[in-house]
Amino acid sequence: MLTITRHLLDCASYLPSPHCNQRPDPNDVSLLVIHNISLPPGEFGGPYIEQFFQGKLISNAHSYFDEIREMTVSAHCLIKRDGAVVQFVPFDQRAWHAGVSSFEGREQCNDYSIGIELEGTDDLPYTDVQYQCLAEVSQSIQHHYPAITPSRITGHSDIAPGRKTDPGGSFNWMTFHAQIQSLMKG
Repeated sequence: MLTITRHLLDCASYLPSPHCNQRPDPNDVSLLVIHNISLPPGEFGGPYIEQFFQGKLISNAHSYFDEIREMTVSAHCLIKRDGAVVQFVPFDQRAWHAGVSSFEGREQCNDYSIGIELEGTDDLPYTDVQYQCLAEVSQSIQHHYPAITPSRITGHSDIAPGRKTDPGGSFNWMTFHAQIQSLMKG
């Protein structure tokens, strides 16, 4: 499993998700997809995202959970509001994060992408520490998977237009790219 960075290892944890499988070609990792999630919608801080990605969500904890209890989804990593990083799927495996998707005419993005979830919503600002951690995780991933260039980092909304809206208008792409550039110089 790819390690993230020395700084992030101190605050990263690994909770394996059953919602993953082998990639068709483990050497074909060339896209990074940024998502957002909050469970229940618009609420932060509970254990529900982790439970959801691990297939352990207790549906009677909130009425919304009945709608999603049968879903089998995951992401490679989650970056929480406080910057804590949780990895669910090793980067060399296929996480089930993109669904029906296409990037530059190539479908089935799960086959060749890494999915990073930010704890958040489309319309609330992300935290500074989330941007910092996302930049660090992204830089580490790009170092290990050089086919993931800046132009191959995208939002879920870009690979599933009309179906998905995340990471939303509240995600500041300029801030994110500037932080990656700053890490590369430093």
